[in-house]
This record gives sequence, C-alpha cells and structure tokens, in this order.
Amino acid sequence: MSVEAQNAISAWLGERDESAARELMALLYPQVARIARSHLPFRMEEADLVQAIFAKLFLNLHRYDTRLPLENWVSRVSMNVCRDHLRARARRPELRWSDLSEGEQAAVEAALQAPGSAPEETAAHAKEMLHKLFETLSPDDRLILSLLHLEEKSVAEIATLTGWSRPLVKVRAFRARARVRKALTALQG
Repeated sequence: MSVEAQNAISAWLGERDESAARELMALLYPQVARIARSHLPFRMEEADLVQAIFAKLFLNLHRYDTRLPLENWVSRVSMNVCRDHLRARARRPELRWSDLSEGEQAAVEAALQAPGSAPEETAAHAKEMLHKLFETLSPDDRLILSLLHLEEKSVAEIATLTGWSRPLVKVRAFRARARVRKALTALQG
C-alpha cells in the first residue's frame, strides 16, 4: 500500500477528513473503474456502479486490515458489489425491443430472416445485442456459451475447466443456445 493511501485511510477513519476521502478516491479510481467496466450490468451506467462501489468501500473501510494489500481488498469489495448488482439484474432478466437501438433492431431482424448473413454495418450492433442477450442468461449458461463460442474452447477443454462431464457441457450448451434463440424471437414478437 502506498504511503499516500495509508495516510488518506488514517485521516478518513480518524477525522472523517473529506480531502483525504477525495485523495483516496483518486488513488483507487482507476482500479475500481476497470472492475466496474468489466462487470457492468445491462442498463446501468458505469458512474453509478463506481459510486456504489466507493460507497461500500467507505462504509467498510474500518474493516480493512492494513497488513494486507489494499488493492486486493478493494478488488474483493468491488467484485462483491458488481456481483450483487448482476444478481439483482438476473432476477429480472428480460430484454425488450425498446431496449435495442435501431441498428440492433435491424440486426435482430436480419438474423431472424437469414441467420448467419449479417451485413458489415450491422455486425457491431449484433455484437452489442449479443451482450444484451447474454445478460438474460444464467451465469452457467453465459459461461458455457462464452467459452464455447466466443473463446472457441472445445467441449473437452470446457469440461476440464468447469469440472462438468462432456455430456453435461453439450446439454448445457444446447439448452443455453435454445434460450438465446427464444429470447431473440421474443424480442421481435
């Protein structure tokens, strides 16, 4: 932990010094923003998630053990806040047609009319839409499709990584793809 961070933590805990809080936020912001950006729930602004993370950090700063690396503690708290927001979003995993931009709507229509033949201009919109569709899936479904189709891992590799049997990987992938197709057709219908 840097000396500046240690001094800022001491000043905040001892006197609730606002300038120390601002200094600590400036020191931790790059790490917190990076974590928030990579785990941002759909329909949530990055700034809102960063603010929620900092609120949790300052509420629990008195629990921080100064013998341990500050970065690790900040990462753990940040990941917990992100996971809590993702869980809250998972309770209502619906994606509506109005949530999509015009380009994403065009990409859905193109995908439903002629699967696999998306024009170049809709490719970026299709990618954004895919991320939105992934938000509607359970964490296991999202994991299996990401590993299988985005990271192009084999069934055997996925079985090794997850500890699942090969038939289970195939079945979960089949069912997850069916859920994506169902969500995609529900958008248009």
